[in-house]
Amino acid sequence: MITEVNNYVHFHGAPTKGRILMVASSPSVSKQTGWPIGFWAAELTHPLRVFQEAGYEVELVSTEGGKLEMDGYSNPTDASGYSAHDVISLGYLQKPEFNAMLENTKKLTEVDAANYDAIFLVGGQGPMYTFRGNHDLEKLFVSFYEANKPSAAVCHSTTLLLDAKKSDGDLVVKGKTWTGFADAEEEFADQAVGMKIQPYRIEAEARKIAETIFKVAAPFSSYAIEDGNLITGQQQNSGAAAAELVVKQLNK
Repeated sequence: MITEVNNYVHFHGAPTKGRILMVASSPSVSKQTGWPIGFWAAELTHPLRVFQEAGYEVELVSTEGGKLEMDGYSNPTDASGYSAHDVISLGYLQKPEFNAMLENTKKLTEVDAANYDAIFLVGGQGPMYTFRGNHDLEKLFVSFYEANKPSAAVCHSTTLLLDAKKSDGDLVVKGKTWTGFADAEEEFADQAVGMKIQPYRIEAEARKIAETIFKVAAPFSSYAIEDGNLITGQQQNSGAAAAELVVKQLNK
């Protein structure tokens, strides 16, 4: 049996295929733990690698603009060693242009959806506070979704979908199948640190919504769902899978 694998990889100096907007949480403080919180490194870097290798330019914006901070446990150089295996994030941290990207982001209200081909929401602990109920972000995400552009969210950034409504007043997730951070994963994290980390659980809240299907796979496995142009990933290990679905749609 012969198996051949052939995927496009963008070469240096080639024209970009389009632009993707990534949105991350600005720094905040958890009311549950008192920890400084922000975005999860792998949920930015792993999709970023997919997008760049596919030939797409990426712009990163945030909820408040300015400098971004990654969640401590997501930093591959953190003393905890929790993300020491994340060589993709470690590699990006060596790049001056990546660090410059984190140093000074635009606020999400400063961009026009018409200038981008897709949107990708970066997860982390911050979104549980900075994305939920953020009407500016809901409006931005829905503008992509209703323009039939790939509209993606991973991990805790899927909290936005608990409330985001289309222009007709229906939830974006009405009639959709989607995923996000699982209750089993929250339980694992809580037990690991000995306290309740999050103010609520996305899976538990999603299951209260009528006319939607929320699915999860085995804890911390790579799992992403495409339902029309809505693309969701379960947690930090699902970012690349969700990004690949975005690229697949853009390349049609």
